[in-house]
Amino acid sequence: MNATVERFLLYLRNERNLSWRTVDLYRRDLDQWVSYATAGGHPLDVASVTSGDLRAWLIERSSHGDCPGTLRHKVQALRALYRYLLRRGEVTSNPAAQVELAKLPKPLPRFVREQTVNTVLDADIDMQDFTQVRDRLIVMLLYETGIRLSELIGLQDAAVDVTKRELKVRGKRDKDRIVPFGDELVQWIETYRALRATVGAECGNLLITLKGKPLYPSLVYHVVHDSLAQAGGNGKLSPHVLRHTFASVMLNHGAELNSVKELLGHENLAATQVYTHVTLSELQHNYELAHPRALKKGGYYGY
Repeated sequence: MNATVERFLLYLRNERNLSWRTVDLYRRDLDQWVSYATAGGHPLDVASVTSGDLRAWLIERSSHGDCPGTLRHKVQALRALYRYLLRRGEVTSNPAAQVELAKLPKPLPRFVREQTVNTVLDADIDMQDFTQVRDRLIVMLLYETGIRLSELIGLQDAAVDVTKRELKVRGKRDKDRIVPFGDELVQWIETYRALRATVGAECGNLLITLKGKPLYPSLVYHVVHDSLAQAGGNGKLSPHVLRHTFASVMLNHGAELNSVKELLGHENLAATQVYTHVTLSELQHNYELAHPRALKKGGYYGY
């Protein structure tokens, strides 16, 4: 172990009070770097290391199969080491600061299939039971309007107009937008409002608890998760997944990208464009399931 690196690790543990596990992660990355820098018996001179030296090491690590996340962690470990050395006056610059962090691939938004949501929305419930009707309306609103969890919880009763078939949503940075909805939601909202009158609302929110209070995030999460799980959904089943599902369903059925952007309340089109990848992925999946030529192993004609 290089003496400079060892002092840095002791600093992390004793002065920064980082856990042993975290310190060991730094140790692993810095040990690899020291081994590379001292290959051939050359002593390590931390003050003479350049950003080019560090990039060469990262290229080698990449060739050994290190993923972008691992490479990012190595650069961050080196940056932290050189910040420590700069404060102590042992170096005059931080070569790792000039090395760009590897870009991480952005995961596609998670969604559930239309059939799963349809199973939830088509299931029979007791239409005289306030909780059952409210919970169905929660899922329906999230799926059919694409609003966020926070927007659903804060949705005011006066902001839901069943005559115009639109609701006024207060989104991020208190920006309002109008979201339309269809006849089915009109019927469910009217049924729910009639039952809510028997409960007694203590606030102006559309959706309330049995005690007349506003909904809270964990209640909505459990309603969505349990409803989708019972319908055969798996993986992450959250309110936000229904928002993703709304966007992918709209695009799959021919909606224009800019229209979906406005419905979701995105600031720019780039935030919405990620859903085009979801729809392409879904189209590819459906093609592989349905097209007879796609089912042949090894490509066309089975070659």
